[in-house]
Amino acid sequence: MQVFTCPFCGPRPETEFHFAGDLGNLRPEGFTEVSTETWTDYLFLHKNPRGESKEVWKHLTCMEVFTMTRDTVSHKVASSTALLPEGGA
Repeated sequence: MQVFTCPFCGPRPETEFHFAGDLGNLRPEGFTEVSTETWTDYLFLHKNPRGESKEVWKHLTCMEVFTMTRDTVSHKVASSTALLPEGGA
């Protein structure tokens, strides 16, 4: 089992976390004006890089959201996590 570090609670088992998406995948503004294609892209098209990836995670115990840098090949997590930047993901 992997151990992820919540910036609020410290190291915890991976089962306490939920992947919330790629950092920088911003939700389209204007619900009624957004096309079906734009919503589809937002919901289903992800970067899926090979190697280092900056992601948004939620700690289900404290319900806080934060960013994590993770290697998608080795699953190695960077030694530190960070609060979500101002303005969201």
